[in-house]
Amino acid sequence: MQAALEGSDGAFAELVGRYRDGLFRYLVLRCASRADAEDALQDTLVNAWRYLASYDARWRFSTWLYRIALRNAGRQRPAARGDADALAGGPDPLADSIERDARENLWLTAKRVLSGDAYAAMWLHYVEDLPLVEVARALGRSRSWAKVTLMRARHRLKREYDDEATTD
Repeated sequence: MQAALEGSDGAFAELVGRYRDGLFRYLVLRCASRADAEDALQDTLVNAWRYLASYDARWRFSTWLYRIALRNAGRQRPAARGDADALAGGPDPLADSIERDARENLWLTAKRVLSGDAYAAMWLHYVEDLPLVEVARALGRSRSWAKVTLMRARHRLKREYDDEATTD
């Protein structure tokens, strides 16, 4: 990190290599399309390089980077709903199959039922393994907000899965 702060392209490239895949997975689930996620990733890395001098070493580098990624994901176009049905003139069996599979995937379910901030808090805490204080910092919120949001998100997902189990 120190070498990157001193202007080393190689050190920054190493940092990018360490975080690129995780950032991309995070952005794919936050953006409307894979292409939007790629754009947001590129913008995140460019912004990280451009504003590297503003990084505060009191916090994890990953927290700072995910905060930039979250802002860039928010600048992408929102996901369109029902596009396949509208284009095909009716229900699409492939889209229906994908939707069924998506219901079985925790993170796609979380994306569907949680607010953007709650989803981001869950992802940062459980996938990226950031402690509560870092989640709060990355999202620009208090530690208490992060703790309560994670609890509510877990309860919301449990209700969602309980409801799906009773309807199947």
